Amino acid sequence: MTGPLVNAAAIVVCALAGCFLVRGIPPRFEEIIKKAIGLAVIYIGIKGAMDNRRVLLLIMSLVAGAVAGELVNIDALMNRFGAWAERKLYSGRENSVSGSFSRGFVSASILFCSGSMAIVGSMQSGLQGNHELLFAKSILDGSIALVFGASMGIGVAFSALPVLVYQGAIALLANAASGLLSDDIIREMSAAGSLLVAAIGFNFLAVKEIKVANLIPAIFIPWLVIGLFG
Repeated sequence: MTGPLVNAAAIVVCALAGCFLVRGIPPRFEEIIKKAIGLAVIYIGIKGAMDNRRVLLLIMSLVAGAVAGELVNIDALMNRFGAWAERKLYSGRENSVSGSFSRGFVSASILFCSGSMAIVGSMQSGLQGNHELLFAKSILDGSIALVFGASMGIGVAFSALPVLVYQGAIALLANAASGLLSDDIIREMSAAGSLLVAAIGFNFLAVKEIKVANLIPAIFIPWLVIGLFG
């Protein structure tokens, strides 16, 4: 739980700093910070993918995972859920204090929980005790929470709760299932997940938008293939 706890703490501290210490961050600073974080995320993703020892399996996992994710259209489902949550929680209350709180809480919660970085990082924490990816995500989320806190208020700080529950649950489930996973499977799953993390970095750089959520099934293909064929 170290990674999820650090991530949640970073969101709370930075959101509160945004609420009470920072006001009106110029857009140009917000933009350059996002680009810097994007470069760091690409490096982390590629570095993690370099541990791969089965290149053909990695390629096959990405292709098969992309097809499965696109058929289900995970990205659209997540966007639909986000829009539904926003409508339910603060529709028609934009001018009230409670509406402002809900807007910050919902927007930040969806952003911090919806990325594949949360899934891959939590799995690595649970399976390997490797919290590096969630520590990097903490820096990313903290930077965003600082900006959101300054513009949307204290509701952003409370988004740390669903982040902790969501990522903690994934980490605990992964740890419980570790007996079903060999070192070889864990390594190849982590390599596939790391490439998805690199894709998130490219999205931050606005090079070309990648529907990373639709690639999430690729993480589980190595488990299936190695489990069946060794």
